[in-house]
Amino acid sequence: MASVDHELVQAAADVARTRCRGDNHTMAAAARAQDGRIVTAVNAYHFTGGPCAELVLVGTAAAQGVYELDTIVAVGDRDRGVVPPCGRCRQVLLDYFPALKVIVGEEDSIRTVLITDLLPESYVWADHQLDAE
Repeated sequence: MASVDHELVQAAADVARTRCRGDNHTMAAAARAQDGRIVTAVNAYHFTGGPCAELVLVGTAAAQGVYELDTIVAVGDRDRGVVPPCGRCRQVLLDYFPALKVIVGEEDSIRTVLITDLLPESYVWADHQLDAE
């Protein structure tokens, strides 16, 4: 088990506390890029199924030239602490970053696990695509 990146948890908590407003933005995510940079984002809730903070972060990272993430964490507003990724986010994160580490757990049991540990017996989209001829 990898050590917990507390700076990353704090970055997400800071964004959740300062940027999450009302029902549209209730979750923040932070990820550490392979080069050490931290990227942050908030969710964009919408009744049609707006994207979670982790998915907004994937796009935000790409817009900043970050295509390889090392570790990610999501934190809820109103001091709800670390929140694990939902099923859709787990699948997307696995497909984009198969070696990604994810910070999960509650206050005194926060830990870092591999995305594959959160989605055992996973369907890896890339493994099931026909090779272009």
